[in-house]
Amino acid sequence: MQRFAFLLPLAMSLSLSAPVHADVPLAATVNGQIIPAAAVNRALKRVGEKEDRAKARAEILDFLIENALIDQYLVQQKTVVEQKDVDARLAEIKKEIEKSGQTYAKVLESLEMTEAEFTAQVLADLRWEKFAVSQSTDKNLKTLFDQSGEMFDGTMVRARHILLTPAAKDPKAAEAARAELAQYRRLVEAKAADAAAKLPATADNLTREQERQKQIDQAFSDLARDKSACPSKRDGGDLNWFPRAGSMVEAFAKAAFALKSFEMSEPVQTQFGYHLILCTGRKPGQTVKFEDVKEEVREVYCNRLREYLISELKKTSKIKIATPK
Repeated sequence: MQRFAFLLPLAMSLSLSAPVHADVPLAATVNGQIIPAAAVNRALKRVGEKEDRAKARAEILDFLIENALIDQYLVQQKTVVEQKDVDARLAEIKKEIEKSGQTYAKVLESLEMTEAEFTAQVLADLRWEKFAVSQSTDKNLKTLFDQSGEMFDGTMVRARHILLTPAAKDPKAAEAARAELAQYRRLVEAKAADAAAKLPATADNLTREQERQKQIDQAFSDLARDKSACPSKRDGGDLNWFPRAGSMVEAFAKAAFALKSFEMSEPVQTQFGYHLILCTGRKPGQTVKFEDVKEEVREVYCNRLREYLISELKKTSKIKIATPK
């Protein structure tokens, strides 16, 4: 793994242990731990002017909150990292920086981070790596591989989707979005059934199925262009081909891969909103051995472990979001 590559996410991070004065403007508190507004603002500087800054701010803050939750948990679990390991990682980072023709001090300046903040984040990263390694045993990895083979054999799915983004923490808006997507599903199915019914009585089953698929694809595409909140609307909601893991968020990928070709999902919730998904194709993978894809399995396992922990920790944590000034 190239260490210099992870400096980009560090630009969105803050020290999890560096002291913060009470008069520092807050973005949030996580179980009493302060996330300074400065940590959010420095990441926002890397957001393009044409992007939705309010949305970007929310995503950045959520990222920082999740980092804090994970590190708090690992501290509670007494996941200890030796100082020599921190020093070794810092040495690697500095070496990579020098290879790029920059200096450590200049990189810190560009990230708007103090050395204490940077070191604390390196410590947090190492803590997570140590914990993840302890959990990703061969037994756990083999179980995941056996239960989710299509994640690692190269199976691909192509899909369209319609995204609706109701206001966060508004149950009525969420229910309205689900109902709206369910209505779109019925409209698409009705148009396809109507088109198939107009075929000559002599049409065979293959012809009828081909017409059904054609009409479903066209009707769904038209609705996506008109109703979807995703940039993919310009392509009729088409997301092209994607694998089971690594490209789409888990809830979306799981739902898409459960569909047959030209079958639509029920409304699916992700952190982006609510989706109606249409599978438009599937490419089967090839048989692979666990040993050949073990590191891919480990990556998926660790990502799922982190997502699970964050989900559980959010249920019991006290998270307060400050109003932006």
